[in-house]
Amino acid sequence: MVNFLLYKVHLLFLLCVQIQMYMKKITIILFLALPFVLLHAQNNSNRIEKRVISTIDSTYTNELVLIQKFNVKVPLDSVWNAFTTKKGWEGAFVPLAELDFKINGTIKTSYTKNATIGDSTTIVLNIINYVPKKLITLQAEVSAHFPDFMKKDEKDLYNLIYFEEVEASLTSVTSYGIGYKNNPKYLSLLKFFISGNEMSYLNLINYLETGKPTKH
Repeated sequence: MVNFLLYKVHLLFLLCVQIQMYMKKITIILFLALPFVLLHAQNNSNRIEKRVISTIDSTYTNELVLIQKFNVKVPLDSVWNAFTTKKGWEGAFVPLAELDFKINGTIKTSYTKNATIGDSTTIVLNIINYVPKKLITLQAEVSAHFPDFMKKDEKDLYNLIYFEEVEASLTSVTSYGIGYKNNPKYLSLLKFFISGNEMSYLNLINYLETGKPTKH
């Protein structure tokens, strides 16, 4: 009986040794494989497309231009309609919109769902001009929603939005925010605009490509 127990202990010892050696091999394999796993994950991350590209052009010493560009995988007509109709604005950008789309018309919006157009939450964009399916020029009325220092520059600030058909179901949109002054206040403000605009444009892309309105 003692010999039998010793034999079992010996077998158990050998089994533990084999398991330990096996675990070491697994550890080595995992260690060797880890860099390749991380590299694959990094490559996948690098392939994730940044849908909205934002840049600040300071070529002109006294002024800044905010340039934001994106492609959306739908026909030009669909993109144009999103920018020029109540349905488009409420589907992509805001919960409440009212449009009088014409030269010298207006786009009035509110980010407050239960608001009324014309109340204190309303943001007014004046339509300076447009070329159908090519260009829209907008100018915001600087209200209490904007920093005080923008008030004196109100007449210099414009947003030009260009539309280009790349393919039958691919449209390029480029937005130029012009008239910003090259100083620390505006540079700080543009960081906020970049973040907010990129989110709005991503909502637009999702709305147009999936057909699902933005949840405001």
